[in-house]
Amino acid sequence: MTGNLQLLADTLARAKQENRAALITGMTAGFPTVNEGIAAIRAMLNSGADILEVGLPHSDPLLDGPVIQAADDIALRGGVRIADVIRTVREAYQATGKPVVVMSYWNPIDRYGVDRFCDELAAAGGAGCILPDLPVQESAPWRESAARHSLATIFVAAPSTTDERLRELTAAGSGFIYASSLMGVTGTRDSVNAAASSLVQRIRATTGLPVCVGIGISNAAHAAQVAGFADGVIVASALVKAVLGASDAAAGVATVAELTGQLSLATRRELELMPPVGA
Repeated sequence: MTGNLQLLADTLARAKQENRAALITGMTAGFPTVNEGIAAIRAMLNSGADILEVGLPHSDPLLDGPVIQAADDIALRGGVRIADVIRTVREAYQATGKPVVVMSYWNPIDRYGVDRFCDELAAAGGAGCILPDLPVQESAPWRESAARHSLATIFVAAPSTTDERLRELTAAGSGFIYASSLMGVTGTRDSVNAAASSLVQRIRATTGLPVCVGIGISNAAHAAQVAGFADGVIVASALVKAVLGASDAAAGVATVAELTGQLSLATRRELELMPPVGA
């Protein structure tokens, strides 16, 4: 079985041709339950999301803020397993045909078995994996297995990442480069860090891969700002927060669908050229 690395590349290229940034939305697998999480994910993909990021719950998510931590805790207490993450990928892909990547810390994959994980992710229709804590220097076993399965290896760059380190990340990565808009953990913010734009420029000086920006993008205004300089806009915490605050599962799905629609419209750069209504 082969993964959907080409589908991921084609999706990002199509967004560029349409003069917009791709919208990548994220949701923790198994949250609030496996089935309810899948329902929320389908709502996102049917409301304008181009690419899905499925979070693999972890007991010690050091790079994530309180929103993702809460979702991980709920999923883990509910008994979620990697098999449920793979099922989430499969159902999302089969329902929409859109590329799906997994966001995971390295330890769960390493313990599960790299080849086993890659084989199951590819068989489910997955397109790759975002690995925020895997050092490039230690990534060869993953990259070799991912390449055999046509899966993207997506590294995360931060504003503090040196130029030398950026060259290493971009040379080893595939699919796209995940640019963190700020230093610190994931979560919603009041504004987009000014360092994000300069980081994207620095990354582009080292690679032709698309550069997608995440962490701290909380609303449509943030998405529109990032879409002005990045190839993709990544939103996860704001969507997870919407589910956390919902009165029930149905309300969570409706809220997620509405927010995704707003974010999708915000990534369309051509809207900036349209005159105001009534002008």
